[in-house]
Amino acid sequence: MAVDEHYASNGEVRIHYYDSREEADEKLVPIVVCPGLSETAEEYLDFMQAAAPRRCILLSFRGRGQSDTPESGYDLAEHLSDLEAVVNDAGLKEFHLFAYSRGVSYALGYALKSKADVRSLVLGDYPPEHRAMPDGWAEDYIYNYLIPYNRTSNIRTAAVWGIQRESKPIPLDTALDIPILVARGMLEDSLITNEEIDRYERMSATVAVKEYARSGHALKGEDKALFFEDIIRFVDERDAER
Repeated sequence: MAVDEHYASNGEVRIHYYDSREEADEKLVPIVVCPGLSETAEEYLDFMQAAAPRRCILLSFRGRGQSDTPESGYDLAEHLSDLEAVVNDAGLKEFHLFAYSRGVSYALGYALKSKADVRSLVLGDYPPEHRAMPDGWAEDYIYNYLIPYNRTSNIRTAAVWGIQRESKPIPLDTALDIPILVARGMLEDSLITNEEIDRYERMSATVAVKEYARSGHALKGEDKALFFEDIIRFVDERDAER
């Protein structure tokens, strides 16, 4: 499939994204993907393929992938501004928002700020909040995860330190009149508890929960095909309700 690459300008920071608009069905509402903490747009190209002919926009937030890495600006507000810059650059009027892991906080923050734009939310294995990172997190994350797993090109170490230094805890479980799909791994390293499901169910009158028996926090392993199918079915149903 044909995929175009673009850079959206967020002040002096360039945000890289992919867009499948050229071969998309214009009758289908697009999906914007918010990757997880150290993920890049490239890691969702297979989802873009699975969702075709629906238009997909995949971005790499600041400090990740091919996007710029500023010295500062790594709290929730700056990530929301990255997403907003891509939405504006792509000319989107309404869209479904799919997020995974820490990307969930960016998606929820955007939806709370710009409710009219978001047709539905798909939220992968993360509670409805933006978390601060404790002292020592950045060093542990860099040396025990990024370096051993060769992911320092996915997220620069400057971004990791910026996230630890600047992130503040913010609850994001405010009521939303938006359909929500919560995807949850059932193994012990899932970040979604029954209490977090209760929080989501209080946020919206339309909350669906999908659980994946072979997954923990990582939903794109053995359950990836099923996870993608559930997302596509969910947004198809939302489009049918228009």
